[in-house]
Amino acid sequence: MKAILVVGDGMADRPLRELNGKTPLEAAEKPSLDWVAENGVCGIMDPIAPGIPPGSDTAHLALLGYDPLKVYTGRGALEAVGSGMNVRPGDVAFRCNFATVDENLRVVDRRAGRIETDDASRLAEVFKEISLEKHPDVRVIFKNSIQHRAILLLRGPHLSTMVSDSDPQKVGSNVLRVRPLDNTPEARKTAEIVDELTQYFHKNLKEHPVNSERQKRGLLPANIILCRGAGKLPDITPITLRYGVQAAAICVMPLVRGVCKVAGMELLTVSGATGSYDTDVVAKADTALQAIQTNDLVFLHVKATDVASHDHKVQQKVKMIEKIDKMMKHLVKNANLEETIIAVTADHTTSLVTGEHEGDPVPVAIAGPGVRTDDIKDFGERTCAKGGLGRIRGVDLMPTIMSLQGKTKKFGA
Repeated sequence: MKAILVVGDGMADRPLRELNGKTPLEAAEKPSLDWVAENGVCGIMDPIAPGIPPGSDTAHLALLGYDPLKVYTGRGALEAVGSGMNVRPGDVAFRCNFATVDENLRVVDRRAGRIETDDASRLAEVFKEISLEKHPDVRVIFKNSIQHRAILLLRGPHLSTMVSDSDPQKVGSNVLRVRPLDNTPEARKTAEIVDELTQYFHKNLKEHPVNSERQKRGLLPANIILCRGAGKLPDITPITLRYGVQAAAICVMPLVRGVCKVAGMELLTVSGATGSYDTDVVAKADTALQAIQTNDLVFLHVKATDVASHDHKVQQKVKMIEKIDKMMKHLVKNANLEETIIAVTADHTTSLVTGEHEGDPVPVAIAGPGVRTDDIKDFGERTCAKGGLGRIRGVDLMPTIMSLQGKTKKFGA
């Protein structure tokens, strides 16, 4: 038995006035998602725990069967791994944004107007060789990934993840001074390094020709790097060893790729997959169908539903759900449904009103051979809550799928 797990990032939401009291899932035309619900078993899922807004990192760890309350060691290293960086034990990595600040270091835009990847790559060239005056024993590695996103990796002796962020995570607030979160020399050293680098980044970016060009085009300059989420590699057993399966992942976002890679999954690349509204969902589905021929589990992730919520774009989110439905149609039509489980869910609720991750549960549906179907015919937040799965935790999803595949072991005599 094989399984394809589809995750619409931030796909779940709250009822909206603009949609006559419906959620985007309830308002969208989604016959294929509804097919999974009607032909499967449904429920709602708390990615972490009821009322706890999950980060994308902790949510995806949970979806793959790892309890983030036990294994989570920060986001930075996961993002670094997913960006193709070689992260070693002892390295400390930060998730970064190219951002825009004014002359007083007050944040104008945390994403520099969602700077294009090409512009960000040209800016990142200046940071290929960075030498620290006060800490020459530490190597600095900086790499941009997609749009405004980037990674800062520190490699050297006596470093710590116990430091605060420079990113205030709020427009109108000043860039924060990085502080040690415990009273250790390692934390003090790491905080001092990131503060030094923040000044270095700003100095080298504010007069960069790329930013001069952007301003002439009426675009925001990317004149600082904001750092957050210091992390190291988590100590987890790969899913391939836990269940004795071959697994592959189709995802664009570095963070999700990082979580999947440390979980032992093969990372697949899809031409036309962008992580944005223009992503080629049919190409992703085709790749999943090819991958399931040689794998027991394929993880298929779509990002842009989350982007729409963060950008407060109601109709765009509805359209993205309908694109995911188009992807599901391709999967259902072409997969061998006699030996393939199809599961679909979201990693968290992202509210179009607040633009933030919320602690609301998300819908989940699992269809395939051996599934005890229920009476639910519509894939939505409120309908799935009435399904046969009931209310489960994120960490319960993977064991449930693996059990249907016959990959779990009996507990007890």
